[in-house]
Amino acid sequence: MRTTGVQCDRPFPIGHETNWRERKKDAMRVAVIGGGIVGVSLGYFLSRAGHSVVLYEASDQIGGLAGTIRLGDVEIDRFYHTILSSDTHMQELAAELGIADRLRFRATGSAFFHEGRLYPMTTLRDFMAFPLLRAIDRARLGLTILAAYFHRDWHRLEEISVEEWLTRWGGRRAFHHLWRPMLRAKFDGRFEDLPATYIWARLIRTRSTRSGVSQREMAGYLVGGHMTLIRAMAQAIEAAGGEIRLRSPVQEVVVSNRRVAGVRVDGITEPCEAAAITLHPPLVPRLLPGIEEPWVEDLRSWRYLGVVCVLLALDRPLTDYWTIYITDESVPFTGVIETTHYIDPADVGGYHLIYLPKYVAWDSPWLQRSDSEILEAWLEHLQRMFPTFRPEWIRHARVHRERYVEPLFHQGQWRRIPPLAPPLRGLFLVNLTQIYPALTNGESLTRHARRAAEEIQKRMAEEGENPARFFMP
Repeated sequence: MRTTGVQCDRPFPIGHETNWRERKKDAMRVAVIGGGIVGVSLGYFLSRAGHSVVLYEASDQIGGLAGTIRLGDVEIDRFYHTILSSDTHMQELAAELGIADRLRFRATGSAFFHEGRLYPMTTLRDFMAFPLLRAIDRARLGLTILAAYFHRDWHRLEEISVEEWLTRWGGRRAFHHLWRPMLRAKFDGRFEDLPATYIWARLIRTRSTRSGVSQREMAGYLVGGHMTLIRAMAQAIEAAGGEIRLRSPVQEVVVSNRRVAGVRVDGITEPCEAAAITLHPPLVPRLLPGIEEPWVEDLRSWRYLGVVCVLLALDRPLTDYWTIYITDESVPFTGVIETTHYIDPADVGGYHLIYLPKYVAWDSPWLQRSDSEILEAWLEHLQRMFPTFRPEWIRHARVHRERYVEPLFHQGQWRRIPPLAPPLRGLFLVNLTQIYPALTNGESLTRHARRAAEEIQKRMAEEGENPARFFMP
């Protein structure tokens, strides 16, 4: 099904669409498979370079994990997303697309929930008074952050587990009281061979957004969520002559003489000279029937973290904090994320939005539980954490699940990251594994899409193809 006229209330930036007709003769016809933020970003960057992009998305909405749901008269993010003040690529992209005036930033606060109590961890003063750690532990925790900030060679961190590295710098007590509970929650209890690169990337990202004497975090958003950016890029693709096709699952990437010849959709082969698959690696082999090679088998072996996330839209604030990290292992969810401490409630229908995520392994029984079972368990623990909370405050409650959220990396696994250009001409793989060791967020994903688009153009030019011969007007 062809879908045109993707809604965005900003015009396509002046200049980007110029000379499209003149450039048409040099265009590659590229099929982009997958309409998440990576796929849409990749399609945008390829379109902007003058190529003819057709983006195929199986569902009825682009955006993937950055998609929205409707609550009453407003659209709300299904999952929580943040733009940090240090996310320069996202901010530059917003300016490029003419939507920078919809960016907002606020100072935020965080806390820890431990053994029934909340401990603020917003300012330097809070850090120095943190009662779960002794003075020497706090000093070593600061040293841990500095060690991460000044470390540049992440390959060396691959040789050491996250537990060993955190214990070496911060000590056993800090690891037991602080890091271990958070790692168990984040990785569903399985972090034994997790490399130290994970915590290194996380500490750098968090440290880079703190400023001023108080060292408070700055968090931000686009009015309308990440979908504002995604829709603007989709509109740009269409303005450049490309297409966005929803409810159009690709059944096969057609390969002839070891090069891409087209994609099969609804039983019909549509010619193209390049196909960029932005799906998660385990989902790729089914698009390549008959290609039985080691690199295809390796795609099947990847494991991912999934998530079960309860979204509550309340009629009032729940806490004073953006993020509450939970070190109490009896609580089923990972944290309490109250995004309306940096999102103006007026931009989300006056609601106060609470996200209660639980990251889960691929075989977690929570993925099989009913919405009512999950909601009952989550609210029971939320009531225990916050005795003044009343269910009557809830205006909407939703339970969302995703099996593929973040690839799981073990020590040495970076050597198995799928290549962008596997050994089939015209085929490209662009996915989350390739951003390693960066964390999975809008900043790293849009950066990766830009780099991938540049590499795809370079590879096709090196092959010496004549793009015009496959162009379909």
